[in-house]
Amino acid sequence: MNALSRLWDSGWTLRISLLLLLGVLVLAVAGPALAPYDPLAQNTAIALQNPTPAHLFGTDYLGRDVLSRLFAGAPASLLSAVGAALIGLLVGAVPGALSAFAPRVGEWLALRAVDALLSLPFILFAIVFAALLGNGLIQATLAIGILIAPGFFRVARAATLRVRESPYVEASALLGASAWWVLTRHVSRQVAPNLVVAGISALGSALLTVASLTFLGIGVQPPDPTWGGMLASDLGYLSRRPLGPLAPALAIILTVASLNLLADAARDALGADAVPRRPRTPEKTHV
Repeated sequence: MNALSRLWDSGWTLRISLLLLLGVLVLAVAGPALAPYDPLAQNTAIALQNPTPAHLFGTDYLGRDVLSRLFAGAPASLLSAVGAALIGLLVGAVPGALSAFAPRVGEWLALRAVDALLSLPFILFAIVFAALLGNGLIQATLAIGILIAPGFFRVARAATLRVRESPYVEASALLGASAWWVLTRHVSRQVAPNLVVAGISALGSALLTVASLTFLGIGVQPPDPTWGGMLASDLGYLSRRPLGPLAPALAIILTVASLNLLADAARDALGADAVPRRPRTPEKTHV
């Protein structure tokens, strides 16, 4: 609760970001139900229409309501980003923490595997991944999760290395505790704040990557709406509707900016004071 109160008290910009993220969360859960029109319904008589009271964000090149498509496309874009972040967390954080206790050979192999993943370009790897396993949102989400896993690996490993030298961790190892027991009993509470901040930042990166892939037609195929796909289709009609890409672009920009602000605030709120510490035993006084 103290961390949450510090987050809320971080400033008005963060409060606006939290409210925006709350709205984004609602869209991710109930976006299609909130859409005022059928997002797939076409009416070429009103194609490329500017904003009107009936269509607040106008219509696209097939006469579909942009606001409805923005709402309906939110779950695919946002939930895919959340799924990719969770995959990256599981694939990267656990091996990263365990590598701090691994033998030298295992540690070297883990670091080389991470370096190899870091050398792969995001978009190219996702395209190849989709070509090998099929062009679907699940495949794209899995590819993005694998690519952001090295970030979690490094965060978890660095935090675990700092805790590993603590006296109580060394005492547990000397008493025969396994690496997994030490991680779950002692290290996890110390590493968790760093992983929270890394996870929030990874959400923004994953959303940008999902938007980039759907912009290229990877993951979700038309006519199903996605924010990246809407941006791609609107760019073809800039001469007739210059503000067409504004709605999906703002949705992506505001969501990512809010996540970045939240990550910065979480880094301050979950700093050294927020990391659980072992209670200190009072020193005995000698008479």
